[in-house]
Amino acid sequence: MTALLHPPDSLLLLALALAVEAVLGYPDRLYRLAGHPVTWIGGLIAALDRGLNREGDPPPRRRAAGVLALLVVLAATGLAALALALACGALGALPGLILCAVLAASLPAQRSLHDHVARVAADLRREGLAGGRRAVAMIVGRNPETLDEAALCRAAIESLAENFSDGIVAPAVWLGAAGLPGGALYKAVNTADSMIGHRTPRHEAFGWAAARLDDLVNLPASRLSAGLIVAAALLTPGASARGALAAVRRDAGRHRSPNAGWPEAAMAGALSLRLAGPRVYGTTRVEDAWMGSGRAEAGAEDILRALALYRRACGLLWGLAGGLACLVLAA
Repeated sequence: MTALLHPPDSLLLLALALAVEAVLGYPDRLYRLAGHPVTWIGGLIAALDRGLNREGDPPPRRRAAGVLALLVVLAATGLAALALALACGALGALPGLILCAVLAASLPAQRSLHDHVARVAADLRREGLAGGRRAVAMIVGRNPETLDEAALCRAAIESLAENFSDGIVAPAVWLGAAGLPGGALYKAVNTADSMIGHRTPRHEAFGWAAARLDDLVNLPASRLSAGLIVAAALLTPGASARGALAAVRRDAGRHRSPNAGWPEAAMAGALSLRLAGPRVYGTTRVEDAWMGSGRAEAGAEDILRALALYRRACGLLWGLAGGLACLVLAA
């Protein structure tokens, strides 16, 4: 089993890591004590942003500096993850698998995503619009003060769908393909995109490489995420797999993101909702296409319906990882 870098070993690692994370999450005490891999990567990105992204430089130089920064982040992350994987492999088959799975469980975020989205519904019901706005501000970048109850609930469901793809399925895809280094490298790219991949005067040139690479590495996961949501709709009372598939076919390609439209359209169609559409980030209004053709008036109950669909989609992802591992082992 050496370093668990290739299937079927990496698929076994993925299945166990998903199970560990679903049960335990990432403990708060550990986060307070040592942080999280994303915060470590983010600290390096922030330091490179401060040191290399000089406002007086012309755009081509800032773009080159951004490429260099991304390469430094990927090299540091990849080498650290490879060293950990090799150390786990040196422990022997079963101990190495267990330790590596515990480490890899820090990369997907099934439990924390579920808890954050569920808190929006709970706070909305308990404290009204003000409570819902505070909770949704923890998971979306748009201005919560512009959101009425329906828009707030749509925002929570959109965040659930999009983060299912890039926060869970995408790290799972790269964990399954290349073990701990693959998953860690994906998180480095995704963290870089979230921090510097914005079309702002400061980051449009410097963050160009991070944004483009993030689009590329998320392509397989976004399509797989949509498929998992469609399949989960078959298992979820009140959800429509046919509606999810129709919305994906009709609307996914109309989203301004090459990836986000796939899980959002699938979620919208499965729940007979309309998601995405025009919204406000800070003071900037973004005109985006609607995903789905259902009702726009979403409520807290729809968030709970989306979470039920999400839990089944996560279960299907776990089953897919385990099933593929068995197939490869049997081949």
